[in-house]
Amino acid sequence: MRRSAARAGAVTYSGPDAASPASDSDMELPGPEATPAPAAPAPAPVQQQQSLRTEFPFQLPRGYVDELGTVHRDGVMRLSTARDELVPLRDVRVQENPAYLSVVLLGRVITRLGGLPMVHDGIVENMFASDLAFLQDFYRQINAEGHTRAAVQCPHCAEPFEVELGGSRLGES
Repeated sequence: MRRSAARAGAVTYSGPDAASPASDSDMELPGPEATPAPAAPAPAPVQQQQSLRTEFPFQLPRGYVDELGTVHRDGVMRLSTARDELVPLRDVRVQENPAYLSVVLLGRVITRLGGLPMVHDGIVENMFASDLAFLQDFYRQINAEGHTRAAVQCPHCAEPFEVELGGSRLGES
């Protein structure tokens, strides 16, 4: 069905459903008394005041020692994005040695470490192994929403406890 304007405000219809062509004299424009009442306003959507936590503080077990001998232990890591996990895969160092993926990835998501002006993969690769292991575990915990633990029960004494399910390498889901 096709519509076309015959005059300002009037609409004519043509097509197979139209019984006869409408003329200007056949069309009646609604008067002010025929104006439809405004629709009731739609209810406002319920807003949830739930905020997403995207940054998480941490403290390194040993600390990063910079070239001046200053130890940096307190830091902040942000949640990882898909881009954070994809971009390092194009890095030549990662392509040559897949174990380097965690270093590049952590260099992207650590937003602050002590008084350092910026954190990058060069800093991460010069950390102590224990600090690197800590950061890898911390990364898994915050990006898995804490779902890396499972409640289990001892088969001998029936005592409940939790086990860590994490253990895959960073960047692998």
